[in-house]
Amino acid sequence: MKDLISAAEMLTKEDVTVLILSAKKRKRMKWEEIAAGIGLSPVFTHSACMGMNAMPADKAAALVSLLDLPSEAQEVLEEYPTKIWEQAVPTDPCIYRLYEIVGVYGPTIKDLIQEEFGNGIMSAIDFDMVISRVPHPKGDRVKVEMSGKYLAYATW
Repeated sequence: MKDLISAAEMLTKEDVTVLILSAKKRKRMKWEEIAAGIGLSPVFTHSACMGMNAMPADKAAALVSLLDLPSEAQEVLEEYPTKIWEQAVPTDPCIYRLYEIVGVYGPTIKDLIQEEFGNGIMSAIDFDMVISRVPHPKGDRVKVEMSGKYLAYATW
């Protein structure tokens, strides 16, 4: 019975995300600062903090220390994620626009990748992304650069 109580008291990825967001707000930190403080990119740091990636042990320990999180959070940050989206079509305006871009340009991106590399995909595992601001006379632009390893489909 004691083991069941201990298991029920364990932190989940969702619990740790709430703790991280609360600490970020309390400390008035930006993702860029948090990422620099633990030696990771802002994109990966945010994704791992939201439960979508596993952090290496040393980075998880650094985050726990930086944000004054409970020590149990480190193990949760190191766990492999189960990536589940709650909505089929997102309703947040920013996320919806990215979804729209994939819907409109996804087939184009796929065809251009396959023309250049062959029958395969761009990895989202061996992957990096940089988001930056680009000044423009008609209004600043959001630049999203994605770089993923090409993976050829296996042939039998």
